[in-house]
Amino acid sequence: MEKTQSKIKPLGEAKKTVADWKATGKKVVFTNGCFDILHLGHVDYLEKARNLGDKLVLGLNTDDSVSRFKGPDRPIQDENSRARILAAFQFIDLVVFFNEDTPLNLISELVPDILVKGSDYLAENIVGADVVIRHGGQVKTIDFVPGYSTTRIVEKIKKT
Repeated sequence: MEKTQSKIKPLGEAKKTVADWKATGKKVVFTNGCFDILHLGHVDYLEKARNLGDKLVLGLNTDDSVSRFKGPDRPIQDENSRARILAAFQFIDLVVFFNEDTPLNLISELVPDILVKGSDYLAENIVGADVVIRHGGQVKTIDFVPGYSTTRIVEKIKKT
C-alpha cells in the first residue's frame, strides 16, 4: 500500500511525475483549493474531478495563502495535516502546495489535460484556463453538493 506521504511532492518532483504519467498516455486532471475542514461536498467534488481522467493532481494552498484568502483565523488545520488527509483518499494521486494567491504558476508548470473548478466559476474566468486550452486541454466545472461549506461548518461550531 502506498504511503500517503509519498503522494505529497514539491513542484519539481510533481512536474516529473505528471510528465511520466502523460508519457504513458494517462489523462491528468488538476484542481486546487484550501480544503481546510473536509466535508461531503469536498469528497463528492474531488471524486467527480478524478473521474474525468486517469490521475488527479491537487494544488493545495499553503497556510499563508489560506490566511490571505480566507482571513487570519484560517486555516483551522495546518497545511501538512490537510495534505496528509487529502493524500489518504484513493482518488487523489498527487498533492502539491502553492503559496501564491492563485495556482497559475502550478498549472503553467504541470500543464494538466483537464482543469477543474466548482461550477460557481465560469470556465473562461478560471485561473490557468488559457494555459490548459492553449496546450490542447479542457476546462470543466463540477456542481457542488448544496448545503456544504467549511465556512458554514465553522459558523455552526462557533454557535455551540
